[in-house]
Amino acid sequence: MASRTEEFDSRFAGLDQWSDDDFLMALWEGQMRAVASVGPVLGDLATAANGIARRLAGGGRLVYVGAGTSGTVAWQDAKELGGTFGWPEEHTIVMLAGGLQSKPKDFNGAEDDADLASDEIAQHNITEQDAVIGMAASGATPYTVCAIEKARERGAYTVGICNNPDGKILDIAECGIYLESAPEVVAGSTRMGAGTAQKSALNILSTLVMNKLGRLFDNLMVGMRAENIKLHERAIRIVVHIASCDEAQAKAALEKSKFDIRSAVLVVKGHAPARAQEILALSNGNLRAALEYRD
Repeated sequence: MASRTEEFDSRFAGLDQWSDDDFLMALWEGQMRAVASVGPVLGDLATAANGIARRLAGGGRLVYVGAGTSGTVAWQDAKELGGTFGWPEEHTIVMLAGGLQSKPKDFNGAEDDADLASDEIAQHNITEQDAVIGMAASGATPYTVCAIEKARERGAYTVGICNNPDGKILDIAECGIYLESAPEVVAGSTRMGAGTAQKSALNILSTLVMNKLGRLFDNLMVGMRAENIKLHERAIRIVVHIASCDEAQAKAALEKSKFDIRSAVLVVKGHAPARAQEILALSNGNLRAALEYRD
């Protein structure tokens, strides 16, 4: 039996002959349904975030697994954690079936290679310290399902996200999350509704995880890496806001702290840069806790 992501929705029969306005309206409504599918699983996402954060707080790694559209959505979320939250790249692993540089034919075919997933889980030495998120629209992609299965056998905390209520990954993962986004407007095109739903869910999940790890203060990205002019200016504004200082003080503190925002706030508050780093380390990188730290 085909998964819901493969179903043909008779409402869109003759789609290829619709007017541009009707065509685009159908696609837009499909995207809205996809985003709406995340609302009912917010509780599940919170459960997943708590499980992931516990592993990462203990020094574990965050592992993303997927194939095709699901894999590229996972890869995008993974690669943005460093710049946005300062999450270290050495604590992030992306297992994308076929690899990012593979040719389309190899990329698509690799999703059936369960042995490859098993080998990669072993190569990365996934352990009980790690957290693994598997993404699969159908919930049955052999590469992704096998990776989650093997990771759980090794004691890792596993999350499975899919768009099919009968997805195998929902039963295999410790925390299974079903996004009711299907069927697609263009039947089987999971780059549309399913992909949008997955990206929304993953953005929400990883942001909550990073917050639990102290990477936010209020709604500000205090773990952000200020790696260009725009981000330098943003970092100054963040320090000004949190430390209640002027721009000159914020800039000077950031320069002393190698543009580490959390350290710069503590420097404005009177700490030497080295001591600011020590206090942050004692506070597990949480700026709010560091500001309240007393010797």
